[in-house]
Amino acid sequence: MKKKFSLIFIASIILLAFSSVLSALMLYEYDYKKFLLAIIPAAVLAGIVLTEIILADKNILKFIAKLNSAVGSAENEILYYDDTPSVIIDESFRILWCNKEFNVQFFEDHEIFASDISDYLEIDLKALMLDGATSVEFNGRSFKAASTIVMRNNRKLIYISFSDITEFAELYKKYRQTRPSVILITADNYEDVLQNFKESEKAQVAAAIETMFEEFMSQTTGVLRKLSSDRFIAVLEEQHLNNIIKSKFAVLDKARSISIGGKSNIVTLSIGVGQGASTLEESERFARQALDMALGRGGDQAAVKTDSGFKFYGGVAKGVEKKSKAKSRIISNALQELIHNTDNVFIMGHRFADLDAAGAGIGLAGAIRQYNSEAFFVVDFQKNLAGELIKRISCAVPDLIISPDEAIMRMTDNSLLIIVDTHNEELIECSELYDMAAYKVVIDHHRKSVNFIDDAVIFYHEPFASSASEMVTEIIQYFKDPSTPQIYAEALLSGIMLDTKNFIMKTGVRTFEAAAYLRKNGADTIKVKELFTSSIDAFRQKSAVIASACIIGKCAVSIAGNDISDNIRITAPQAADELLGIKGVSASFVIYKTGNIVNISARSLGNVNVQIIMERLGGGGHQTMAAAQLKDISPEEAKQLLIEAINCEE
Repeated sequence: MKKKFSLIFIASIILLAFSSVLSALMLYEYDYKKFLLAIIPAAVLAGIVLTEIILADKNILKFIAKLNSAVGSAENEILYYDDTPSVIIDESFRILWCNKEFNVQFFEDHEIFASDISDYLEIDLKALMLDGATSVEFNGRSFKAASTIVMRNNRKLIYISFSDITEFAELYKKYRQTRPSVILITADNYEDVLQNFKESEKAQVAAAIETMFEEFMSQTTGVLRKLSSDRFIAVLEEQHLNNIIKSKFAVLDKARSISIGGKSNIVTLSIGVGQGASTLEESERFARQALDMALGRGGDQAAVKTDSGFKFYGGVAKGVEKKSKAKSRIISNALQELIHNTDNVFIMGHRFADLDAAGAGIGLAGAIRQYNSEAFFVVDFQKNLAGELIKRISCAVPDLIISPDEAIMRMTDNSLLIIVDTHNEELIECSELYDMAAYKVVIDHHRKSVNFIDDAVIFYHEPFASSASEMVTEIIQYFKDPSTPQIYAEALLSGIMLDTKNFIMKTGVRTFEAAAYLRKNGADTIKVKELFTSSIDAFRQKSAVIASACIIGKCAVSIAGNDISDNIRITAPQAADELLGIKGVSASFVIYKTGNIVNISARSLGNVNVQIIMERLGGGGHQTMAAAQLKDISPEEAKQLLIEAINCEE
């Protein structure tokens, strides 16, 4: 290996040689003998200087080498006996070295070298590599693991040190457990439910509710205050709230068990919880949002709001029908004012519009046209489940129903868009039309979902209503010209009959009042019935789906065969309805595939909340009628996911 000299060393040699030669020449000019006497000592002196310089360089290198060796040994010894547990692993996470403290605290009785560290420690190696640190629990103590990556001979080595943070972890845990959370509680339709009770019975109900809450709060260190006869507010610590959540809000069941005068199920509760907020003010805001969501989903349930979203518990009881129509009258007046101040009105429902979405949209468009205002129902003529109704209306009133493309061309900056039979932005018929609309109105009866439309001028949402057609019928009764032509009345009646299964499911007093109003305006029940007829092929397909069903607990599950027709979107829900007629079946599910999407149509008699089951699969709907869509899986895989969701519900 070629030796390299420093600049100082080279400069010293040159200067020494130059001075020696110069001195010699000066002596040579005067005396040759004196020259010899001068040059020899100079040469000897130069040799001595060179020797000393070379030896000094070697001595310095030797000293540095000895010092490095001494320091390296000291480092290794200090690291080995350091109080901080440390370990070195390779890129395959095999243990190559550990210090004494690591061995003592973790694996004193084990031979761990060349073993995978995850075999002995529950450590998130992925987080450790990405973030450089992670937490580890071992033998009742908490550690912070910090990593440093070094390269040696093109080989990756990972140095991990463990800091004991048990005291900090316990303090943080105590801090989290004692964080306050706000709970808002309301008794659903309290005044309406008790209006026919005697005063003594009302007092018994009130006393039973307050006694129930006293028992509920006695297991906590929280406080509960009564805001009104049917509203309460509580502030609880996180540790007690977690226990309540684990019990799935058992207080909901206790409320339903209250019985007065031989009457049961007279009281249901809606609960909104604000959890994980940074301040009490934020927690109270979360609780209000959660309570609104619980009420929007029909009540008798608890909604927990956190930064990450909502979680729901309960929802077994049916929604209690409100007797007053004051809200319908207020909505009707506000809607008429909007219509008067806009250029034109477009009405659309959800994708694959059924008779309820189409009936509500067509009926409302027809009523608005009584004002001599431009109103259109927007629907995809190829992809809908109300083909017979759309065909009938298109023949009678050719320009009432238009396609989404035509609606987009007609839309102005002052147009009104009314969305019926859905409040979920992801399910609407035309997203582009929605984005263009300056003013939006929502009319829907489905239980409130997380992805609801939040920028509507009017958001008319009544989960107790049987159908969107019922809600529209109530609204148009308060129009200045309340008369409804027969063809529109029949469209609205078909929507009510579809969602109530011919006035069997989810039918209230106001449902029959709406139907009576439509019948009064000339709705022919025979003509409406004709809208529900199907072909012999569709009937055979429905029969095949029913025949292939299997019973799982109290649920009937069927997978439609591969030879499905274009009518499967109609026959599948019909088959699900028919399956509810089997003894012992409380809920039914029909699975069918269209393209790369597996669809699940769910129906229930009310004892099973199919909305919650479908939400677990990414869908939604109503307590007795819901659906879900799953992409890129087989119907058999969808069935397994469905069974898991059903078991979670149980």
